[in-house]
Amino acid sequence: ITKEERVWQPDGQFDFRIFDAVQEMAEAIRAKAKSGYSARLVAGFCWPWSNPDSSGQLADDVKLDGFSMPWNAKPDAGRLAAGIPKSNFWASDPNGINQIGCVYTAQGFEFDYVGVIFGRDLVYDAGWRGNRKISQDSVVKKAPEEEFVNLVKQTYRVLLTRGMKGCYVYFEDAATRELFRSRMKTEKASAR
Repeated sequence: ITKEERVWQPDGQFDFRIFDAVQEMAEAIRAKAKSGYSARLVAGFCWPWSNPDSSGQLADDVKLDGFSMPWNAKPDAGRLAAGIPKSNFWASDPNGINQIGCVYTAQGFEFDYVGVIFGRDLVYDAGWRGNRKISQDSVVKKAPEEEFVNLVKQTYRVLLTRGMKGCYVYFEDAATRELFRSRMKTEKASAR
């Protein structure tokens, strides 16, 4: 069997779901957090990461399909409004559920459940294709062309492996979403 023909077979031990709507995925992750599980939303670095405004509020930088949320606070953020955890506490502070983490803040942390927004910086179209214009990661964008796609793949590998009990995913690109669905043994494992 080739890599391209491999199909994931759910074993009932890990909850993997693909969502058609980012809002539904975010609500499912919030429900897990409300039920006492550790849960966070993360995303590929496809949106700008603003500094807090003068009152310490975070901008809703991650915007797609009528959904918007702020990234977690930057490591060098100064004054933050009440209820916004500093960058190094985003993963552990209960209020971290109100922000989205990126690869730089999620790496090294594990949660019971992770919700991943898979952006258009990496899409599948008869092969993996990266899009520098979409990427907001200044480090990755500087990489030579032949390394760019692999670096973005590594970003998503990190994000997709943060959940210990489950991983919920929203793919911004419909063709990429369908590729992943086609690699699942049963539709029961995905949410439509």
